Amino acid sequence: MKKFFEEFKTFIARGNVIDLAIGMIIGSAFTAIVTSLVNDMLMPLIGTIMGGIDLSNLSIEIPWNLAGDPVYICYGNFLQAILNFVIIAFCIFMLVKVINKFVKKKEAPPAGPTKDQELLTEIRDLLKAQAASKADEKKE
Repeated sequence: MKKFFEEFKTFIARGNVIDLAIGMIIGSAFTAIVTSLVNDMLMPLIGTIMGGIDLSNLSIEIPWNLAGDPVYICYGNFLQAILNFVIIAFCIFMLVKVINKFVKKKEAPPAGPTKDQELLTEIRDLLKAQAASKADEKKE
């Protein structure tokens, strides 16, 4: 059991897990902001443009309910969730674009030739030298 907790401690202490946790917290807060933007600002505006319709109240009643209480499919809330998603995705896209402009990609320095490549280069040079010496012998 002690080994299990040691592995868990090592897992949690990794930078990626901590970064992920921070990202989730910030993402939740950002989602709340976007939800408020959509619900409190954009949807009333869209509803006004559409003739005073409150999209969050759009629903369809299911007529074949056996329990007696009306059951509704609230597709207006679904439309708001789609709008939330599109806005969040667009904001994240723009954020990534801005970050990519500022973060310079580190280029790896060109690696030197491997030992095999050096050996092949030496063999090639020897073959060229042999071919040149044979050509010189034929000219004489």
